[in-house]
Amino acid sequence: MLNGIIPATWAPALHALLRVVTGLLFLEHGTSKVLGFPINEMWQGAYAQMGTMTTITGVIELVAGILIIIGAFTRITAFILSGYMAVAFWMVHVGMMKSIFPMINQGEAAVFFCFVFLFFAAAGAGPYSVDDSRNT
Repeated sequence: MLNGIIPATWAPALHALLRVVTGLLFLEHGTSKVLGFPINEMWQGAYAQMGTMTTITGVIELVAGILIIIGAFTRITAFILSGYMAVAFWMVHVGMMKSIFPMINQGEAAVFFCFVFLFFAAAGAGPYSVDDSRNT
């Protein structure tokens, strides 16, 4: 047990759950930008302008989100996404909002994604993943 709260035997399943939920949240950013669903006023109409930076980042988020969800090529995908989110934080959130503080520049999600992806780059996909099934 981890200090009597959560059994250590749950760690692999929770690792997989973190991967899937993170991938779903990341995928949602891509579907909002590329497919217009769920509707986000910030991306309204951006999905119709193929070739824009918003569309390119949306496609990256779609493909990478799916790879993270199923746990395929997780280490390399997560490593790339960790850098991608660091760049997003500095270019978009700090650059446009002129503040380094995530609370002020609305960059909490970018910072959080950056470090969760860094975890997956180091730890891998965990159980219940394509990567795990290839290794067994």
